[in-house]
Amino acid sequence: MHVSLIVPAPFDTVSGGYGYDRRIVAGLRQAGHQIEVVELIGAFPLVDDFARDSACAAWDRLPPDTKPVIDGLALPAFRGLEDAISARGSVGLIHHPVSLETGLNDADHAALAEVERRLLPRLTRLIVTSDTTAETLVTRFHIPSDRVHVVVPGTDDAPRCTGSAGVFCEVVSIGTLIPRKGHDLLLRALARLFDLDWHLTIVGSPARDPVHAHGLIALTVELKIAHRVRFAGELVGEALEDVWRGADLFALATNYEGYGMAIAEALKRGLPVVVTAGGAAGALITPGSGCVCPLGDRDQVSKSLRRLIFGRELRREMAEQAWQIGQTLPSWETQTAVFASALG
Repeated sequence: MHVSLIVPAPFDTVSGGYGYDRRIVAGLRQAGHQIEVVELIGAFPLVDDFARDSACAAWDRLPPDTKPVIDGLALPAFRGLEDAISARGSVGLIHHPVSLETGLNDADHAALAEVERRLLPRLTRLIVTSDTTAETLVTRFHIPSDRVHVVVPGTDDAPRCTGSAGVFCEVVSIGTLIPRKGHDLLLRALARLFDLDWHLTIVGSPARDPVHAHGLIALTVELKIAHRVRFAGELVGEALEDVWRGADLFALATNYEGYGMAIAEALKRGLPVVVTAGGAAGALITPGSGCVCPLGDRDQVSKSLRRLIFGRELRREMAEQAWQIGQTLPSWETQTAVFASALG
């Protein structure tokens, strides 16, 4: 099989969505398929002329025998090419509809939703990363359910977190520094716990929204918690392993997750979690392994964090349940085979 995966550049960014794409590409290549990654320049998902021109040029260069797979973040650049993508039997890889991205104004939300309503039905198949996203495509965008295929991310085998072993509770949050990830709500929730010993490490790139990232740093100063918060940036390899190894608790006050790869990885490593019910964020979590708080509910996030930061024994009990759940999650090898089958 020859596949051309079309994504906004740069493809090597360490984000959840592209982490999925990269692992699937590597797995398909290892299985003997020919996979070309086509990177588009320009602004996404609110596309500019550079993005549209890049999409047109990339489309014209596709080999005649390839199966185009368009990442959902790149899809808005293909407005005007509806007939072309339909005629080629194109596949969409949808982590979550971009019209559900937070931090946009009403006009931008409406514009992206209109583009997705035009383009999503023209894709022959849509591969999504969770049942939640599948349901959204069927109910909100009226995509026939038999054209939507769920391929959840895999997870790597990983050592169990040993914890900080200190007087404070080490809280870890992993997610790009964009409004959708809800880091501001998490900071405000933790700031209320001034009487408890905690430290927060946020792992995530500031590059996609530098203004928001700088605002988060300023917020820690405003809340008088800057000395308790570390913005680690993007981490890979042993640096990321060090963060996981010393963690006692994972938290993410996300507004929406198509799956939540960092949440799955926390469970795989035996970490109790506190998340908000944004999209599929809470789908893997049981009451015994963590807390799923109402979307945007700072009070409930703060109360849940208090219980776990204060309650060492409760953390240990939830960590065991998280570990048990984590061991049931599928591997990347398994999910790559499922993805290949979903391509048709």
